[in-house]
Amino acid sequence: MDYKKFLYEQKKREKALKAKASKVTIKEIRFGPQTDDHDYQFKKKHAEKFLKDGAKLKAFVFFKGRSIVFKEQGQILLLRLAQDLEELGKVEQMPRLEGKRMTMFIAPKK
Repeated sequence: MDYKKFLYEQKKREKALKAKASKVTIKEIRFGPQTDDHDYQFKKKHAEKFLKDGAKLKAFVFFKGRSIVFKEQGQILLLRLAQDLEELGKVEQMPRLEGKRMTMFIAPKK
């Protein structure tokens, strides 16, 4: 077998595998610890659209300044979002505080 032909076949196989691989998109939704109900519903509607399109969702609460004292409110907000989106996606990572952000990942259901 010719070495050049072998390299050509190998590149061809790698290209085919790369084409089959699915790209995962991550969409972000940002909340504040005291997000109002109307704003929450508006952002929840966007989250539903993202999950229906097949993208992963990264929801986070950003604590500015002294609002870090409202950690419980941020966690309640994210858990409420997870409960509302239960039929469209499953929680990959429960709310976790990292610095001034509390993040949660939701993956779409197949």
